[in-house]
Amino acid sequence: MGRYTGSVCRLCRREGMKLYLKGEKCYTEKCPVHKRPQPPGMHGVSRRKLSEFGVRLREKQKLRRIYGLYETQFKTYFQRAARTKAVTGTRLLQLLETRLDNVVYRLGLASSRKEARQLVAHGHLAVDGKRVTIPSYQVRPGQTVGVSDPQHVHPRMKELVATPGRKPPSWLEFDPGRLEARVLALPAREEIDVPIQEQLIVEYYSR
Repeated sequence: MGRYTGSVCRLCRREGMKLYLKGEKCYTEKCPVHKRPQPPGMHGVSRRKLSEFGVRLREKQKLRRIYGLYETQFKTYFQRAARTKAVTGTRLLQLLETRLDNVVYRLGLASSRKEARQLVAHGHLAVDGKRVTIPSYQVRPGQTVGVSDPQHVHPRMKELVATPGRKPPSWLEFDPGRLEARVLALPAREEIDVPIQEQLIVEYYSR
């Protein structure tokens, strides 16, 4: 997840939809997408129709911003997906979904992927019992994800688990009592709820 120091709400407004980058604020009426749905900048909504290239570019930018990646990182994921025999677009989404920071977010242990990245980088999470501090760590089916020190669980994770919220996807089996989850399988396309047309991204890089 690349470091972006500007207003993440501007990114949502630029893409014209909620990317859920701000955690709880995105679920309230305070979300700037509600107040100012037009793109940021003094000119507001453009009347010009996007070209075919522009449509594909916006789709790529949207997915990259959802997962918080730099362009170079995102392109590397695409190249890895393209080298496999699986459907490139689906495999790209699977690689992004099985990043450790995203798994932590999907489990509801963080309110946003940015917060999940911080928890991982600060050593609060472990994979198969071993502390991992790399947010981009690729979690594989059969592995377990849990807290690195059960005796000193971060208060933020306790707070979020105790609050009714998101339900973990079906490809993750979560035990809220132990704060531990098991990756059952790679997520199928229908289990990945990102509003993306991945084929447009494949076409963008295939031009």
